[in-house]
Amino acid sequence: MLRRPLIIILICITALFAAAGCAKKPAPKPSPPAPTQEEPTISLYDNKTGQKKNMKIEEYVQGVVAAEMDTKWPVNALAAQAILARTFTMENIKSGRVKQTHGTDVSTSVEEFQAYEPSKINDSVRQAVEMTRGEVVTYGDNYIHAWFSACDGGISATAEEGLAFTKEPTPYIKGGVQDGCLAITEPKNKAWEARIPLDQARAAVQSKTGKDPGAITSVSIEKKGPSGRAEQIKLGSATIGGPALRLALGSEKVRSMLLSDARVEGGQLVMSGKGFGHGVGMCQWGARLMAEQGKSPEDIVNFYFKDINIQRQWK
Repeated sequence: MLRRPLIIILICITALFAAAGCAKKPAPKPSPPAPTQEEPTISLYDNKTGQKKNMKIEEYVQGVVAAEMDTKWPVNALAAQAILARTFTMENIKSGRVKQTHGTDVSTSVEEFQAYEPSKINDSVRQAVEMTRGEVVTYGDNYIHAWFSACDGGISATAEEGLAFTKEPTPYIKGGVQDGCLAITEPKNKAWEARIPLDQARAAVQSKTGKDPGAITSVSIEKKGPSGRAEQIKLGSATIGGPALRLALGSEKVRSMLLSDARVEGGQLVMSGKGFGHGVGMCQWGARLMAEQGKSPEDIVNFYFKDINIQRQWK
């Protein structure tokens, strides 16, 4: 008869230990926050026709992705582009930049907003946009400046050196990221050379600085950024910012400020380097490489930006 109470006591002790063991298990991870809004309807100004129309933002993002990236590229690269295009759109709508000019949220002008070409939309673009539906990138409580470039020449730039952007801090930009994009990019991005007549270079410097550099007999890189890009260049007697000079001379011709050489030769300003674009934020060729390696769209975005939050704001 004495055994029954002993058995009961043992059962109780076992139960207590089991309960204690359960209490030590790690707490389940919190669920991601639910979407906070309905899919926005935005207004679009067509710079070619002058017409205005309303559309859902996801439809608009399809047209942006189709314009900004080769639609034959891997879906995950297109999807990373979609996340940034959506973020860029929301950040610019919030600032009201196009609203002041056309009374709409967005426009089809690359200079005013971003490229838009709905005729290029294919199934891969539709899949890329749908799989990232509602996803935007924030830092703190704000949308980031969702910059990207075609080819960063193998190493990314800070906003200050690549874009001369100093309006506000951009701590989420990863300067100096090495992504291996040169392994797969086009030959003209691996090495290029531009030859500009000296009178054209002189006029470009004067238009940007308001100062006549005089006869240009020499050129020198006065300051380089963390990634090695030319931030300040001296031509003749004038010094000009690298990003400003590139735009003044033609960004298709002077493909980047990741220069390997700059000299005066035969009445021309000769510049050579690698990469294509300002190099800030996501590199499209780098995104393609990572997508081919099986990286997710979110992995790709996180590779180029730091301390960010990728969140789905609508279903």
